[in-house]
Amino acid sequence: MSGSERASRRRKRSARAKRTGPSKSAAKQAASGAKPKRATTRKRAGKAARQTTRADKLTRGGLWVIAAPSGAGKTSLVRKLLERDPRLRFSISYTTRKRRKSEKNQRDYFFVEKPTFRKLVARNAFLEYAQVFDNWYGTGREYVDKVRDSGYTVLLEIDWQGAQQVRKRAPDAQTVFILPPNAAELERRLRARATDSDETIRRRLRDSLGDMTHWREFGHLIVNDDFDAALGQLAAVIGGADQSHRTTLPAVRARAKAILRTAKRSSAPATTRLENWSGKAI
Repeated sequence: MSGSERASRRRKRSARAKRTGPSKSAAKQAASGAKPKRATTRKRAGKAARQTTRADKLTRGGLWVIAAPSGAGKTSLVRKLLERDPRLRFSISYTTRKRRKSEKNQRDYFFVEKPTFRKLVARNAFLEYAQVFDNWYGTGREYVDKVRDSGYTVLLEIDWQGAQQVRKRAPDAQTVFILPPNAAELERRLRARATDSDETIRRRLRDSLGDMTHWREFGHLIVNDDFDAALGQLAAVIGGADQSHRTTLPAVRARAKAILRTAKRSSAPATTRLENWSGKAI
């Protein structure tokens, strides 16, 4: 296109603009003295809104430690809670024991050799770890952080000793202790499993009665005398909707002490162990 043709086109566009005049919106803005809106302003606002939405979705999840004596129903409660709330995730532990045929690595456990486990301990890679008979088990710090950073709340189902370690390594962790309604019901539940000898049941009962004395170390206490009620209470506590189970409340402390008095009235060996573990008679 020659220079004369380009100049001719510019003159024609200028003439059309003079005939039609400014658009209604432009005229309105000119009359009011307002500056024309820029598309970049709207783009910035939209971008900020999208960033805020993404940040809300990726709010860091919580960490809840749930402990209980054997026979209190902790495992059943945690399993049902995970089924009903998709925002919760169960922590996958590391272990040095051999994998069973039905188990899958990184689904049931992170299966590692003992030298690898020792290296992880040296690197402070665990929130808690313990030896159970000939094998080691531990909760990986990196795995828990990754799940929490994805916006999920992580549940740790461990004993009171593991809970002590988690409190030191993850100060923001929340804790719940599950108690049976009384020592007699605890023994009934242990015997109802029908998988252990009488001697094993007596040992488990003694251990459980000792475990019960550590309820004071936890932030919340739930008594599993009715499964559905206890499940609802646990869900409400973890969801932040129920603060009535805090162990600092007089009513909660009174009920826990009443339950432990039933343990004290049980068999003499159990009573001796209970008093030795608690440091004083209740």
